[in-house]
Amino acid sequence: MLRLLLAILFALVLGIAGILVAGSLRYGGMEGLAFRLRTEIAERRPIDHPLTVPTPLPVAGCTLNVEGCAATPVATKGVAGCTVNVDVCAVAPDAVPAGVALAKATAAPTTRPTATFTPDATPSHTPTPKTNATATATSTATTVTTAAAVVTAVPLVTAAKAVVAPAVTLTGLTHAWQTWNNCGPATLAMQLSYFGSTLTQEQVRQALRPNRDDKNVNLAELAEFARGQGLHAAVLVNGDPDRLRLLLNNGLPVFVETWLEPKPNDGMGHYRLLTGYDQARSEWVAYDSYIATGGSRDGPYQPLRLPYAEMAALWRVFNRAYLVLYTDAQAPVVAAVLGPNGGDAAGGELAMWQAALAQAETEIDQNPQDAFAWFNRGSALVALGRYEDAAAAYDQARVIGLPWRMLWYQFGPFQAYYEVGRYQEVVALAEATLRTTESIEELHYWRGRGLQALGQTEAAAAAYRRAVAFNPGYRPAAEALAALTGS
Repeated sequence: MLRLLLAILFALVLGIAGILVAGSLRYGGMEGLAFRLRTEIAERRPIDHPLTVPTPLPVAGCTLNVEGCAATPVATKGVAGCTVNVDVCAVAPDAVPAGVALAKATAAPTTRPTATFTPDATPSHTPTPKTNATATATSTATTVTTAAAVVTAVPLVTAAKAVVAPAVTLTGLTHAWQTWNNCGPATLAMQLSYFGSTLTQEQVRQALRPNRDDKNVNLAELAEFARGQGLHAAVLVNGDPDRLRLLLNNGLPVFVETWLEPKPNDGMGHYRLLTGYDQARSEWVAYDSYIATGGSRDGPYQPLRLPYAEMAALWRVFNRAYLVLYTDAQAPVVAAVLGPNGGDAAGGELAMWQAALAQAETEIDQNPQDAFAWFNRGSALVALGRYEDAAAAYDQARVIGLPWRMLWYQFGPFQAYYEVGRYQEVVALAEATLRTTESIEELHYWRGRGLQALGQTEAAAAAYRRAVAFNPGYRPAAEALAALTGS
């Protein structure tokens, strides 16, 4: 009997050890496995997060007119002196990903709001320079080099192909299954591998995500890292399927930022690398670090087949943002493909954001209850320096309803509210989002900016220190802290 018990105990210990080893390998070490286990436990508890991003703070003197939804009360919002028309009733079934709770009814279209704002306090800052609201370089990316960091063995096209082939599949990439919360570095490592890089996702992570629980590495940070490897990098918004197919047809994989909702009301940001398309099947071909297409994860990777319609719905949540890497020899081709709206690659950033604004406004005209179109309008307006209109657009998006993780990845609302003097809104929105996660340095930074503008300098300094603790390479927080404290 004792031998049997010992044998059972030995088998149990061996089994647990095997699970720990396998989990450690899957999630990039014991720390990553611990994060995964913590998340699994949390997911089995009652919901402890909001369903949507909170609506704006109520402020005396601001009138909110809600059209067509008398049975659906919405709190007065905004700032003193503003009047905003909001329609939160009719929502097209495919307007938002699953899990976004919105009021449902039939209502008349609304007008695009504009507003005049009375600041919370006398501004004590110099307005922040105009930035790219979707992807602003925010950290110093450590350059990691190897003997074969970048080579020119990729298929080079000397003149842009204007005719799109019926189907394209790029090869020569190394797939990587992401470790814990590491889709950005993993996807970038895959994209770099196309250019001959042997960097692993862990090497990229160490440079961009020193804190393993960091929830977001933005496209600008990824692009900065790629430039450190000897490549050109263009961070773009308002992409369209035709341009993606042209890039792929010209031998360039495309890094895209999309939404992902594995469970209802559990949506999150996700990166994918498009490596081809099939017009006959209306599908994109993608390398995905998280989603499997069948078969063993230990076997040869089978690229994900992503229907065009599904990709369109998921991509628009991030204003159709994408990242293109290319060599010196490919630069003329990229400029020809991207054209006047090519952002960094073609010197057309202004045109790109103007086109993004026009796209968002077209979608709003088609469906005034489209929260993502309102949000994308706000982001374009921030990039164009029209902060008051941007703040009003973000207000509209929040009243209609945005997924609760939306502000883990996009921070345009904080800049818009800050620039128009709505400091209490900046602080309240940052704090509400931080209650769902602590590990986003941008949120601590913007909380600090709001607190500092309200004269709460000690609390602001603490917020900046928190941001730097999460990411020592995050320049805005480090610079704000140094300016505030003189150290």
